[in-house]
Amino acid sequence: MPKITTSFSNSLIFWYLQNKRDLPWRNEIQPYRIWLSEIILQQTRVAQGLPYYSRFIKAFPTIFDLANATEEQVLKLWQGLGYYSRARNLHITAKEIAFQRDGKFPETYKDLLTLKGVGDYTASAIASICFNEPTAVVDGNVYRVLSRIFGIETAINSGKGIKEFKLLAQELIDRDRPGTFNQAIMEFGARFCVPQNPKCTECIFANQCEALRQRKVNMLPVKIRKQKIKERHFNYLVMISEEEQATLLKQRKDKGIWQNLYEFPLIETASEVSWNEINDSEAFKNFSEVNKIEEVILYNEKPVIHKLSHQHLYTKFWVIKSSAQIEKPVPISELRKYPVPVLIENFISEFSPFQN
Repeated sequence: MPKITTSFSNSLIFWYLQNKRDLPWRNEIQPYRIWLSEIILQQTRVAQGLPYYSRFIKAFPTIFDLANATEEQVLKLWQGLGYYSRARNLHITAKEIAFQRDGKFPETYKDLLTLKGVGDYTASAIASICFNEPTAVVDGNVYRVLSRIFGIETAINSGKGIKEFKLLAQELIDRDRPGTFNQAIMEFGARFCVPQNPKCTECIFANQCEALRQRKVNMLPVKIRKQKIKERHFNYLVMISEEEQATLLKQRKDKGIWQNLYEFPLIETASEVSWNEINDSEAFKNFSEVNKIEEVILYNEKPVIHKLSHQHLYTKFWVIKSSAQIEKPVPISELRKYPVPVLIENFISEFSPFQN
């Protein structure tokens, strides 16, 4: 491994100050805004996260505004970002800071780690940017930059790799400008040392990059193979009561994907099935006992494939017309007020009876 010198942090910070993007949380040291931006940007690209950040700041300008919101309001605003546990943890932490800490964030990395939904990366970002504590951030961008420049082949998602990269980042950090250094290395990875086709010929570290010297740029960082993708088959029962101009939504209460979001009544099957198979299922018999079904129409012949990190959902929407009075009906005119998974939102947006 090349010798670590202060020239690394100086070069990186110099590049950053000349090339950084103008983002609303940059040049900002208010913990609430830094925390909010970091939670939104976990596993989310800046281009996707930016409008969500703007909407949250407009709806909840202070930590007290966010704390006083309902969970449904938070989930609705978060809709489409995915990994909804982030939104639930965001709300829990907002209430803790507002109501138990008088609106004040912890000021050290160690104490920040006690907050719900705040891990090593987020605690390091807030501590360094807001409180000038020299604790290094390590995210996907940082792994990529360090593994390539220093030629590290330890898997980034192994226990050994997590420790090794954290120690290296901590050695490299500019102790006088930790917040600037952390933002610089993340920016460099996001815009220059990118996963595919990095700008190696223009790179400020080209002369010391081990991956470039050994022609291993596309091989680094090393990551242990992900767990097998699970396939699930969803059959949504979309109730339509023309007389009531209403439909039926259920809230997902079980832990797992989309907890506390709303969806149409769901029958999950082991594989793709026909209507006859659904009709014969125990779950549908229970459903049909309370709903007078007049007509069933399959909305999509080919399942909609919705890809999540560790599972792929194969989804069919069965439109059910009923003359029975729906228990706890949701007026079609109010359908868009409910927080729903993006899979459901897309269906609502294109299904003509829901357009009014």
